[in-house]
Amino acid sequence: MLCSFLSFTAYSQKYGKNYPSFDYKHLHFGFALGGNTSDFRYQIKPDSAYADSLAGISIRKQPGFNLGIIGSWDIDETFHVRFIPSISFQERYFRYDYYNDKNEIRSRENRLESTYLDFPLLLKLRSKRLNNFAAYGIGGFQYSLDLASQEDVDQTLGESIVKIQKHDFQYQVGGGFDFWLPYFKFGIELKISNGIRNVVIQDNSFFMDPLASLKSKVWWFSITFEG
Repeated sequence: MLCSFLSFTAYSQKYGKNYPSFDYKHLHFGFALGGNTSDFRYQIKPDSAYADSLAGISIRKQPGFNLGIIGSWDIDETFHVRFIPSISFQERYFRYDYYNDKNEIRSRENRLESTYLDFPLLLKLRSKRLNNFAAYGIGGFQYSLDLASQEDVDQTLGESIVKIQKHDFQYQVGGGFDFWLPYFKFGIELKISNGIRNVVIQDNSFFMDPLASLKSKVWWFSITFEG
C-alpha cells in the first residue's frame, strides 16, 4: 500500500494534474462502497425484574457491508455539501449472562440483523488540491430506516428477541484522502456514527427488560469514485 502511494505521488509530480476539468464542476456524482462494524452504547436498568439474576450483558460487533450513491455540491474548492443515500447491512450479537436456580452462570444469545436505508447529509472541508492529492474532514447528520426491524413482533408468541426501533438518527465525523486519476477521482474515507436516539423498545421481555438505553455506534470504511 505504501509503495503504491509513493509511486502514485511520484507519477503526479512528474506528469502534473490529472482530470483538470473536475475542478470547474460544481456538481459531482459517483458511488461509494465499503464495510462497517456496528455496535451499541448501552445502559442497564437498575430496577429490572432480572436485576438479581443478571450477571452481565455484552455486545459482540460483526462486520457489515454498505453501498451508496454520491451527490456532491462543491460550493468552492475547499467546502462541499454531500448527500449519500446508502444501503447498509449490519449485525450484532447480544449475550446475557445470568444466574440460574443453582447459582450457576448460564448464557443466552440473540443475533440482531439490520438492513438500513441511510440518508447522511454531510459537510466536507478539504485542503487545496496538491497536484493529484488532497486531505479532508467530514461531519454531519444521518437518518436511518431499518427495513429488517422486528418492531411489531409480539414477544408473547415465541422466543424472546432483541427489538429496536426502526427509525434512528446519528451524527457523523471522520476524514479521508482524495486522489485524482486520469478519468475520475478516487477517495478513501473513515468515519464514525454515534446514535442520538434511544432505540430500545421496552416490552418487559428477557432481552429488553434489563436495558435502559441503546444507542447505535458504527465505524465506516469507504472507497469513493466520483466524476
